[in-house]
Amino acid sequence: MINFSFNGNVLFSHHFSGKFDAPSEEWIHLTRDLIDFELMVVTEGTLYIADHENEYVVNEGEYLFMTPTVYQHGYKAGSCSFYWLHFHCPTGYEVVESEDVTFNNSMIYVPKQGKLSSLERVIMLFNEMQDYYMRYNHFAINDSFATAIVAEIGCQSILYKDISQSQKNSHLIKSISDYVRLHCSEKLTVVGIADYFSYSPRYLSSIFKTHTGISLKQFILQTKMESAKSELIKTNHSIEQIAYNLGFDDAHNFSHAFKKIIKITPTDYRRNFSEQLV
Repeated sequence: MINFSFNGNVLFSHHFSGKFDAPSEEWIHLTRDLIDFELMVVTEGTLYIADHENEYVVNEGEYLFMTPTVYQHGYKAGSCSFYWLHFHCPTGYEVVESEDVTFNNSMIYVPKQGKLSSLERVIMLFNEMQDYYMRYNHFAINDSFATAIVAEIGCQSILYKDISQSQKNSHLIKSISDYVRLHCSEKLTVVGIADYFSYSPRYLSSIFKTHTGISLKQFILQTKMESAKSELIKTNHSIEQIAYNLGFDDAHNFSHAFKKIIKITPTDYRRNFSEQLV
């Protein structure tokens, strides 16, 4: 599948737009030179259209981007309704393979053709654009809507969803990690953290381990032990006090967890590390 890459920091130039309803079953798209980009979003029926290389079938709820061509034409008759938008991207575009796409808020990635997950959202933007066009016909507004429509279609594509989900998971992992470090002195549990972030414990644990290689429970313990190591060598706090500071019920449970993670007891760690500093 061909994917277009646009610079999202620069507004597209809106040229023309509208809504077309075929007058009969015998209607066929005219033949012409297409001098700029055209987006077609079919709301009813099927559009049969072609360029100098390919023939396209665009069904209800689907869209198609056509690049400038010397031979845009209909190749089959049929009744349909569709919104259309002619636009130009001042910074040009690139064709990229799906595996080469990386999530970037400054770019708009959109497959050449696809099915919309929310046709209603795109129709709403088209209708808003037409309303503002009739009221003001202001270049900045027209260009903003043209850009928003293309970006909306890109965001609805499978391409974006795959990338954005990975990015969302990365943000979630960072948020969880930051939360654990910030609340290190409290009695942290996987269930409590899952509840805070509004996820099920099983799902959250699975996502965390997939991205970090360790379980969330293990990360909580490791984070607490890193804090304990610092407190052991930088303060004169007793083992009991350090255990309390890190949310443990007693020194025994703390010492057991510390030895399990660090491989030596808190007392030995304090003595050994202090000797190295002398």
